[in-house]
Amino acid sequence: MAAPLPGRFDMRTALILVFVVATGTGGEISLTHAMKQIGEVHRFSPLAVLRFVWSTLRQGWLWISVGLMAASFFAFLTMLSWYPVGFVVPATSLAYVAGAFGAKFLLGERLSATRWAGIVFICLGVGLAWADHFPAVPHPSVFPWALVRNAVFAVAAIPLLFYLFAAWAAWRFFAAARRSPSNGVSSAFTPPVSILKPVRGLDRHAYENFASFCRQDYPEYEILFALSDENDPALPVIRQLMQDFAKPPIRLLIGADAQGANDKVAKLCRLSREARHELLIISDSDVRVAPDYLRTVAGMFADPQVGGVTALYRAAEVPSLGAALDAIGSSASFAGSVLVARCLEGLNFAMGSTMATTRGHLKEIGGFESMLDLHSDDYEFGRRIAALGYRVELAPQPVDMQFPSESLAGHLRHELRWIAGIRHNRPGGHIGLLLTQGLPWAVLAALLAPHAAVAAAWLGAYFAVRLGSGYVIGVWGLGDPVVRRKLWLLPVYDCLAFFTWLASFVMNRIEWRGAFFTLEHGRLVRLASEPDPG
Repeated sequence: MAAPLPGRFDMRTALILVFVVATGTGGEISLTHAMKQIGEVHRFSPLAVLRFVWSTLRQGWLWISVGLMAASFFAFLTMLSWYPVGFVVPATSLAYVAGAFGAKFLLGERLSATRWAGIVFICLGVGLAWADHFPAVPHPSVFPWALVRNAVFAVAAIPLLFYLFAAWAAWRFFAAARRSPSNGVSSAFTPPVSILKPVRGLDRHAYENFASFCRQDYPEYEILFALSDENDPALPVIRQLMQDFAKPPIRLLIGADAQGANDKVAKLCRLSREARHELLIISDSDVRVAPDYLRTVAGMFADPQVGGVTALYRAAEVPSLGAALDAIGSSASFAGSVLVARCLEGLNFAMGSTMATTRGHLKEIGGFESMLDLHSDDYEFGRRIAALGYRVELAPQPVDMQFPSESLAGHLRHELRWIAGIRHNRPGGHIGLLLTQGLPWAVLAALLAPHAAVAAAWLGAYFAVRLGSGYVIGVWGLGDPVVRRKLWLLPVYDCLAFFTWLASFVMNRIEWRGAFFTLEHGRLVRLASEPDPG
C-alpha cells in the first residue's frame, strides 16, 4: 500500500492519536481528583509520609488513573513504532489541550486568557506538524492487529493485577487478625443480643448449625426463629433444639405479618419487632459459628462509629460438584473482592452470613419493612448503614457455611441469581466484573500473541497468579479445607463465571427455594407459577 500523500487526513492515525490523548488525559484528571480527595500534605515526618502514601493507595480514583495511563503509554509506544518521533511528540501535545478542557469542565478550575491563548497556539502547532509531512501509515494487515493486540495485552494485565492486590489485601487483613486476635474488639463490651433466624426449609446439618448459636460464650442473649407455617420441615428440628437447650431463651414464631416478595425480609420484619434487646444479629440458617462468635461481633460495637458488622464465610465440607464450585467461588474469588473493596473504599454492603446492627440504626435506615421487595437485602442493609456515615466492619474470623448438595445446573442458577442482583443494584460494578475475569482475557491474549512462547506466557501467568492468589485468600487466610483440596477447580469456576456474566445481560428470571421471580430495578416480582420450560 502506498503511503498517503503529504497533508492527507488518515482516519487510522487520528483514531490512535485520539486514544492516546483521551486515556492519558483521563488518567491525569482521575489522578488530580484522587489527590484532591486525599488533601494537602502538611507534615513531612517519616510516619506522616507513610500515612499519606497509605491513604493514597486506598484511593480508588488512583487505580483508575493508573489503568488509563498504562493504556495511554502502551498506545504511545505503538505510535512510536509506526511513526517518526518528530510527528508523534508534536501530535500528542494535544493532550495539553484536552487536559485544559478537562480541568475547566470536570474539575471546575479557572483558566486565564493567557492559558486559552496557549491552547490555541498548541492546536495551530499540531495542525502545522500534520500538514508539513504526514507519515506513512502501516499496511492495514499490520495496523489493526497490532493495535488490537496491544490493547488486549494491556487489558489482560488488569485482572492479574487485581488478583495480586486481592492476595495482598487478604494477607494484610488476616495477618492483623492473627497478630492481635482481639483485633480492636472489646471483649468487655457484652450488651444483650437478640439473634434473628429467618428459616425456610431444611439445610444440611441444620441441627448442628442452630446448636452452634446455643453454645456461645456470652452472658445474655436470646435466639428467635421464624417459619412461614407449621408445614416447614425445619419445625421438628427447632422444637428439638428448644428441648435440648434450656439456655439461651429460644422463641419460635410462625408466620410473618408483613407481606412482600422477599420471604426472608418478611420474617425479619416480625423478628425485629419481637426481639427484646437493642443489638440485633441476623444470620442465615446454613451458617455455623464458633463459641466466641457473639463476643467478637458484639464487641465491635464498642466503637460508636461502627453501624454494622458482617463476616466472610468458608465451607466445612461439600457433598457435590455444584457445592464445591460454590465454595471455591466464595472463598477464593468473592472473598478477595470483599477484601479489595474494604481496602479501597471501606465496606458499603453486608453479607447474609452475618448482618449485625442496633435497633436504633435499623430504624434510621427505614427498618426491614422498606426492603420487603428487594432482591439483595443484605447488600441494601449495608449500603444504607454506610450511607448514614457509619462504618460497616468485617469480623476478624469467618463463619462456616453448609453449602447445599446441588448439581452443576444448580450452581449455575445460584450464580446467575447472585450476578443478576449485582446488575440491578450496581450496574457499573456489574460491567466492571469483566476486568476481574482473568481467564477469558488470558485466552484472548494467547490467541493474539505473535509467538507460541508469548501465548504460553500469558496462560502460565494466569494460572500462576490466579491459583497463588486463591491459595493465599482461601487456604492461608480463610482456612477453607475445600479450597485446600480442590483449588484446581478455580479455573473451572472462572470459565463458568464468565459465561454466567454474559447470560446475566439477557436473563431476568431467577429461582429461589422453589419460587420464581423476575427482577425490576432491583426489586423482586413473584411469578404466579413455575414458568413453562418451553
